[in-house]
Amino acid sequence: MDDPARRNMIREAMKAPYLERQQEHELALRWRDGDQNAMHQIATAHMRLVISMAGKFRHFGLPTSDLIQEGHVGLLEAASRFEPEREVRFSTYATWWIRASMQDFILRNWSIVRGGTSSAQKALFFNLRRLRARLAQDNPELTGEALYSELADVLGVAVSDVETMDARLSGSDSSLNAPVSADGEGAAERQDFLVCDKPLPDEIVSDTIDAERRRQWLTRALSTLNPRELRIIQERRLRDEGATLESLGTTLGISKERVRQIEGRAIEKLRVALTHQEPGRSAA
Repeated sequence: MDDPARRNMIREAMKAPYLERQQEHELALRWRDGDQNAMHQIATAHMRLVISMAGKFRHFGLPTSDLIQEGHVGLLEAASRFEPEREVRFSTYATWWIRASMQDFILRNWSIVRGGTSSAQKALFFNLRRLRARLAQDNPELTGEALYSELADVLGVAVSDVETMDARLSGSDSSLNAPVSADGEGAAERQDFLVCDKPLPDEIVSDTIDAERRRQWLTRALSTLNPRELRIIQERRLRDEGATLESLGTTLGISKERVRQIEGRAIEKLRVALTHQEPGRSAA
């Protein structure tokens, strides 16, 4: 919305007559019955409320015309939900919807990093500057950690949240594709200096393939064991907490020495089977 259009809209809103309580009530009843003209009259009469609210959020750096448009959306939402039987003035009811619509717009567009996803975070985002200025005025010596702690107590959030939000509000977004220097084309970009400790994609694929191959080798090798050998290997070698020789002997009804002998024989069978599956390598 360009400036002439915005100024014209503001003039029209300011010329719209105020609605008396009874008149507002009758229009709300007509709108509920489907009278679109009644809804238009209610919205037009309260556009000055939208414009006033937009002025309170101008310090976030977003176009006033956009804030007014978002506030108008909130105003229409309030009109669609208003219940005249509750004997509440429409302006009182609509204020919440207008403010919520503008705040949501600001949170979506103020930064490329989305913030204020909880009610506490939203309160922190919209009140931090005001509260900080008030505390600084009341107590100029309150700075640093002490100031953050006081703000956290007032807003009911963690001190770390206050520090993080204050840092975000103090700086603007920077593109990772922005050049580090002004050397023109070919200059290094910010993203070139980001360090990632994760494996490269080809390493991840290679490790996945190797792990699957080893799993298949082990499955085939285990199939060469008889049921008792397989159970002993599973209980002793393939569990996070391996069973003791004595406990396995008690379960199987044999001595722990016999369990040790069967385990040794099973390990040798596995070694032979794995060596046969992968010629040229000796099993560990």
